[in-house]
Amino acid sequence: MAEHDSDREDREPDEKGVPFDEAAAWAAIVAGYGEEPPDPPGAKPYKPVEDLALPPAEEDAEEPGAAEEQRPAQPLGSSVSFAPGVGPRDYRAPETSEDDFDEDDEGHFVPPEPPPLPAADTTARFAWLGVVGGPVLLLLAVLLGWDMTWWLATLGIGGFLGGFATLVTRMKTDDDEHDDPGRGAVV
Repeated sequence: MAEHDSDREDREPDEKGVPFDEAAAWAAIVAGYGEEPPDPPGAKPYKPVEDLALPPAEEDAEEPGAAEEQRPAQPLGSSVSFAPGVGPRDYRAPETSEDDFDEDDEGHFVPPEPPPLPAADTTARFAWLGVVGGPVLLLLAVLLGWDMTWWLATLGIGGFLGGFATLVTRMKTDDDEHDDPGRGAVV
């Protein structure tokens, strides 16, 4: 704080002994609230939005209404505006029908039904039960405040690890597929 005050003394040597009237400063701020401060000398006021595309007005206009007489009926260089519900985002493509296609067109592509999922064997089902059920059992034990006994921890952790190991060992490898003629396309 002392460093700050000493720095201030160097900047304002003529106001050392003058006390600061905070109440008068606040009164001046409140009295000027809502008023626009005057423009600095030599500053040009901003143009209205309608006149932005117009060439700059001459400085020696005698009347303030003279600039408004030069304003065209429509602003120059404006963008296109659309009525509500008529713009480019409201466009919808017409529905297609069979009449829209020529003899060369094949029509709409309808994908075939996917094959049914293969039936899982009992070992795979129990492995997935261990992988999913082990962490769920441990989560339930924590959320419901059960005592974490040795059998509960063994069942949760062991079920997850045993199911994961079972699924990994039963995965098919490239060596298992002897009927594959190669990695290329079959012609």
